[in-house]
Amino acid sequence: MPTKHRIFTTPFASVYPHYVAKAEKKGRTQAEVDAIIRWLTGYSQMELEGQLQKQTDFETFFQEAPQMNPARTLIKGTVCGVRVEEVEDPTMREIRYLDKLVDELAKGKAMEKILGA
Repeated sequence: MPTKHRIFTTPFASVYPHYVAKAEKKGRTQAEVDAIIRWLTGYSQMELEGQLQKQTDFETFFQEAPQMNPARTLIKGTVCGVRVEEVEDPTMREIRYLDKLVDELAKGKAMEKILGA
């Protein structure tokens, strides 16, 4: 059995500040990062903050997500040279979807375009 990628056991709360910093460096806000995470996972703001406080790992964070957005499968493109739509491991694909959404935010794309509204 292959070993899990270490990101799966990494607390989501330890990477979250990096998502926020990446967005803020480009003039975006923590609220926009939170909106992206809520759109993707179905967590309420209170539930998201609870997951951060509990130091939930990435795998559990996505497993416990109330309602993964069905539109997330429309997310295409590359993150770190990897095509998100070609990632085979389901949990890693969810992580890459989130990475891609934060990248789009940091590139200045409008929230409506990022979230497909």
